[in-house]
Amino acid sequence: MPYLYRDAKPRPPVLPGAARTTHSSGKVYEELKQEVPACNTSLFFSEKPPVPFVWKRPGDIVKDPKFIVGGATRTDICQGDLGDCWLLAAIASLTLNEKTLARVVPLDQNFGPDYAGIFHFQFWQHNEWLDVVIDDRLPTFKGRLVFLHSAEHNEFWSALLEKAYAKLNGSYEALKGGSAIEAMEDFTGGVGEMYEVKKAPDNFYEILEKALKRCSMVGCSIDTSSAAESESKTPFGLIKGHAYSVTGIDEVSYRGRQVQLVRIRNPWGQVEWNGPWSDNSLEWRSVSPSEQRRLSQAALDDGEFWMKFEDFKVHFDKVEICNLTPDALEDSTAHKWEVTIHQGSWVRGSTAGGCRNFLETFWTNPQIKLHLTEKDDGQDDCTFIAALMQKDRRKLKKLGAEMLTIGYSIYESPGRDGHLGKDFFRYHTSRARSNTYINLREVSNRFKLPPGDYILVPTTFEPHQEADFCLRIFSEKKAITEDLDENVAIDLPEPLNPTPCPQETEEEKQFRALFEQISGEDMEISAEELEYVLNAVLKKTKNIKFKNLSLISCRNIISLMDTSGNGKLEFSEFRVFWEKLKKWINIFLQFDFDKSGSMSSYELRSALKAAGYQLNNYLLQLIVLRYSDEQFQIEFDDFLNCLIRLENASRVFQALSVKNKEFINLNIGE
Repeated sequence: MPYLYRDAKPRPPVLPGAARTTHSSGKVYEELKQEVPACNTSLFFSEKPPVPFVWKRPGDIVKDPKFIVGGATRTDICQGDLGDCWLLAAIASLTLNEKTLARVVPLDQNFGPDYAGIFHFQFWQHNEWLDVVIDDRLPTFKGRLVFLHSAEHNEFWSALLEKAYAKLNGSYEALKGGSAIEAMEDFTGGVGEMYEVKKAPDNFYEILEKALKRCSMVGCSIDTSSAAESESKTPFGLIKGHAYSVTGIDEVSYRGRQVQLVRIRNPWGQVEWNGPWSDNSLEWRSVSPSEQRRLSQAALDDGEFWMKFEDFKVHFDKVEICNLTPDALEDSTAHKWEVTIHQGSWVRGSTAGGCRNFLETFWTNPQIKLHLTEKDDGQDDCTFIAALMQKDRRKLKKLGAEMLTIGYSIYESPGRDGHLGKDFFRYHTSRARSNTYINLREVSNRFKLPPGDYILVPTTFEPHQEADFCLRIFSEKKAITEDLDENVAIDLPEPLNPTPCPQETEEEKQFRALFEQISGEDMEISAEELEYVLNAVLKKTKNIKFKNLSLISCRNIISLMDTSGNGKLEFSEFRVFWEKLKKWINIFLQFDFDKSGSMSSYELRSALKAAGYQLNNYLLQLIVLRYSDEQFQIEFDDFLNCLIRLENASRVFQALSVKNKEFINLNIGE
């Protein structure tokens, strides 16, 4: 289940040097090196391994194991029997940037004198860098690595990196299926952008060229129309539904003209494009040997190949780019981006309202206010990127979780503080929104809007879907963001004094008669007797449709109203409570829209506000978990209990506040 609350204030991005250890002992890598290595990590959670794997250390697999041989390169990435080509495509892109690689794969590790059977790697997760420590036992079958391995059989950095990433996500099986952009962001803390190749801008070649020059990580893939097409081979040797890396882009002189080429790598380490400009194609015969060397062209079955850029646009469907900074790839100047980060949750029954299609609950989603104050240099608008990421879904796969379909909408602010209600969204359209709702880990889009205040509403597509999320706002100029969570506030009328009225109403006469009948001469009733009185009266009220009040509710009523401390309710105390009860009944009926005797938990925020209680998301989520049923409905008895407890709590709070003031005044007087 997701966490219910975390401080919603925007947070600055953290530096990779501050990576937090993830070992259960809390010890860091250097401390663990002095101890016996940890035991095996998980392989699969839903099935048994297809073959009897044997966990072996590199020294048990080869005689002279090395962490890295001749530098970490893209040829060190050869896929094994796990469907994680998306991860391998990202690792291949990682090797193109030495600084980024050295951050993820600390290079001061080896099988030399300091070898202790453990290694560590660093990954970005939701605005923090984690240091993941693993032992070096790897799954093997018949003496060979089963999963990711290097073309050099005595090189193990890539296999150990895959194991650390599997640990981060819960198991090797959790790595099956995904999008390369996900791992790219975990390697860099960067922000991703996705292009549909067939709809890409006219300067798409320049965009890719600039991305690779800026050390952005780039992947590409071919869509499938059905599950049966997944990993099927096209007549040109390309694999559908498979993640490739874009590792280079260049122009070559061919028969007196310049031809644009793009270099692609298949993480399988084999199976390549067989069309024009493939490894053994005729086109290369017209290119000088020096030009071929410049392009590192070699006719090897290593999974890497060149193809004409025009052919690339015909055969591939999607390109994913992870920018180490969110500078626009269309722009020739670099910018320093301001970044703010919000952590939040969608919780069933309270803050999981779904998209705008579900107006009755949409307004209950978390809301973030965005203040755009400064225009871009020489522009009339403000540029920003909004990147919404759902957290830990891969780690929760073993519990049946899948990636949710997520997105967001952006509205012009009406100029008032506080959580916006249903009517605002009923009568106002969004100013901008994510391009689509999609079941990827992150949805990211770039916007240009005039200076002003805006409300961003992050949502799942369907209501009642729970997840934690991280929202990152990148802006060219300083932008101020704040969570539109309510401040906790109590606005109750002054308590009524039970003074005798000169003349009782007809209703009070009926109550007094019933009281005398039940209680006797002392006119005091117990919780059991109060239960009988209230249910007898409420049954005669025609506009109320709900079940009997419970004995627990009646005990709570006495605890609220009993001023003498004898555990019973006097008639004067009951009269005061009855006035409260009538008000609470009217509020409940106001939000029981279908007159079913229960109200939606998503309306609880408004109902409690009408009763004088303004709550933040954290308290609201706790109350919904306590008082709503599986259908997110709250019956009157539970609503009554909730209000009684809130009033009791407010009295305690007010009493403590008075005591604190007296204490402060006393100290000042001294």
